[in-house]
Amino acid sequence: MNERARRALERFRELDRMLAEPEIISSVAKIREIGKERAEIEELATAAAEMERLESMLEGAREVLAGSDTDLREMAEEEIAGLTKRIEAHGERLRILSIPRDPDDSRNAIIEIRAGTGGEEAALFAAEIYRMYLRFADRSGWKTELLELNETEIGGLKEVVFSLQGEGAYGTMRYESGVHRVQRVPQTESGGRIHTSAVTVAVLPEAEEVDVQINPSELRIDVFRSQGPGGQSVNTTDSAVRVTHIPTGLVVICQDEKSQLKNKSKALRVLRSRLLEAERQAAAEERANARRSQIGSGDRSEKIRTYNFPQNRVTDHRIGLSVHNIDGVLAGNLDEFLDALREQVQKEQLAGGIGA
Repeated sequence: MNERARRALERFRELDRMLAEPEIISSVAKIREIGKERAEIEELATAAAEMERLESMLEGAREVLAGSDTDLREMAEEEIAGLTKRIEAHGERLRILSIPRDPDDSRNAIIEIRAGTGGEEAALFAAEIYRMYLRFADRSGWKTELLELNETEIGGLKEVVFSLQGEGAYGTMRYESGVHRVQRVPQTESGGRIHTSAVTVAVLPEAEEVDVQINPSELRIDVFRSQGPGGQSVNTTDSAVRVTHIPTGLVVICQDEKSQLKNKSKALRVLRSRLLEAERQAAAEERANARRSQIGSGDRSEKIRTYNFPQNRVTDHRIGLSVHNIDGVLAGNLDEFLDALREQVQKEQLAGGIGA
């Protein structure tokens, strides 16, 4: 059993003992705090306890093998062979569970989708990617909140920013960052030629106010009349808000709400998350000599997935996985890709000595 798993098991048992103490039982806040920590390590601790049980059984079988009873020794030899295989298999699972979690993985996520090359066809595909994520979020039991929407006249999206609110939303969706390419006959043309268009997706961990302190004096806030197709009611007042973070030059525009105050609040949420992501990227650059996984690098210039309609195929280029069910994928069935990506990351981390 590795040291991280051993420590988790010891701590889990200590927390269980603490939950029986009178001073803990009388405090709702302490029970909640202990319960949260317990839940975070429960899976690893449970696996460690199973490894402890298997190792104890193996030790017992070896003691029998060292005895003088011939029949019992034969039984012990068989038991040792079986236990050795079980311990080896369970050890692999334990090593995976021992990989330290990114503390951001449990956060909510903010997702930004933008039409790239391909004009109106790219905007239409951006709308399909947006709907794909909304369907996946619904299947995952997450809440969604629209933060910004910039539509085209025929139903495409130049840009959409929204949040996914649920346990592990960022940890699950983080590998969606990158360029999503579509190959099909555009809906906007009748020539029958297959075109290639693209959209970019950025997945950010949603920052809390305590994570990123924004000095109000470093913000420039402009208000203006909302723009958009269809003459929506939001266009009749100066409710749109543009927030500029002067030190970095980051600009966030929100105009989806009728309320100027609500638009400002949403813009600040997006700005905080972008600033947090910038800090994380800077920290990653400082650790450039350490192992960095190609998967999930967050490089939005990287082509990660192709949606080929003529071949009914979706291919993730990072892991070489193709699924011939494009309608199912766009309906939100992303589990096969996300599970395979997570497994590949875990293998690379184990190869790099993480979780040992």
